Amino acid sequence: MNTILLRIIAPMQSWGVQSNFTVRDSGLEPSKSGVIGLLCAALGRPREARLEDLAGLRMGVRVDRAGTLRRDYQIAQDVLSAKGKGTKSGITSNRYYLADAAFLVGLESADLGRLEELQHALQHPVWGLFLGRKAFPPSQPVWLKDGIRAGEGLEEAFQKYPRLGVARHGAPEEKLLFIVEDASGSQVRPDVPISFAERLFSSRRISTLMNKVTMEMLTEGAA
Repeated sequence: MNTILLRIIAPMQSWGVQSNFTVRDSGLEPSKSGVIGLLCAALGRPREARLEDLAGLRMGVRVDRAGTLRRDYQIAQDVLSAKGKGTKSGITSNRYYLADAAFLVGLESADLGRLEELQHALQHPVWGLFLGRKAFPPSQPVWLKDGIRAGEGLEEAFQKYPRLGVARHGAPEEKLLFIVEDASGSQVRPDVPISFAERLFSSRRISTLMNKVTMEMLTEGAA
């Protein structure tokens, strides 16, 4: 297997999977639909494009810095009513986001050439990249120059890649959180996109693991 690693860092990012009219939620780590949406923007795929090739990649997230869940309170004007008749004004909206979070996202595939194509697209994106909302651009490039990990599966790539962020000299061993797709996982996430145009999604199973971090992994990864 092979893996491509993505650096997801920004002052603000949002990864909603259960939003409704007045609440825009955010998960605590990047969703698969959000990451695939980012890749579609890099590739220049329209909303009507097929997604099977991207949705079929096995995904994982390493939480290098969890960030803080925060909320914006907004008032929307001229909102179409639920019955589709007329508009309403003064509609309140609670919008959640993660502040100061850092994630290492991995996508696993046996097709190394496919991952190299994604790497090139992230380096030369057709459309602008954002982290869950158009107002939340990444603060560092998503692509990593050593992000293609040939011959390494998802878990191995996560174990070997240095921790993102500034090293803290003299810090004790810490723990990292891994969220990986696992057919026998106990948790279910409804965030696998079938169609962005029709807003159709399916589910996947995941497992959450903890791993001790050695001092070597506290060194910032190559940009």
